[in-house]
Amino acid sequence: MKKRMLALFSGMMLFSITCMAQSLHVGIKAGANIFKVDGKSFNDEFKFGYHIGAFGEVYINEKWGVQPELLFSQTNFRTGNGFNSVYPNGVSDVKGKLNYLSIPVLLCYRPLSLVAIQLGPQFGTLLNQDKNLLNNGKEAFKKGDFSLLVGAQLNLMKFKVGARYVIGLNDINDVEDSHKWKNQGFQLYVGARIL
Repeated sequence: MKKRMLALFSGMMLFSITCMAQSLHVGIKAGANIFKVDGKSFNDEFKFGYHIGAFGEVYINEKWGVQPELLFSQTNFRTGNGFNSVYPNGVSDVKGKLNYLSIPVLLCYRPLSLVAIQLGPQFGTLLNQDKNLLNNGKEAFKKGDFSLLVGAQLNLMKFKVGARYVIGLNDINDVEDSHKWKNQGFQLYVGARIL
């Protein structure tokens, strides 16, 4: 249900802005994820992953626009030494990864023609996860991740370079309800307009 509502909202927003837009551009982007799973008994260290995908860019005037994206995004993490004492079926000191299909929809403000400040929500659907966190082989993470993004982007003709901070807003722990887990981290990326 959440996926359908988000898709409907994103589609309506993109359609309405496109009708008013002065310019519409499409491009590709890729970059590094520097993330951690923030939660009880996870290592409090950032791990490298990556993201790759496409973006749309619609500006309704010289200053304001929207940038929706569709990204494949990987988050890597490590459980702490006491993970199995907090979660009875848990495995301590194990590496894992989460692969998401992420849809950020960012409001963009350009104080200068080369710089855009970005802010907006992101919905991620978990495509797959390592099943080595629990001894019983069950999945430990919820399928949906809702985040808030804030960042800056440098626009160099057809090319883009940017950095973002991503903070998870919902609990992604599917093991129990007493401890919350959230994705948190930074994204660094380059992109290029193709249309």
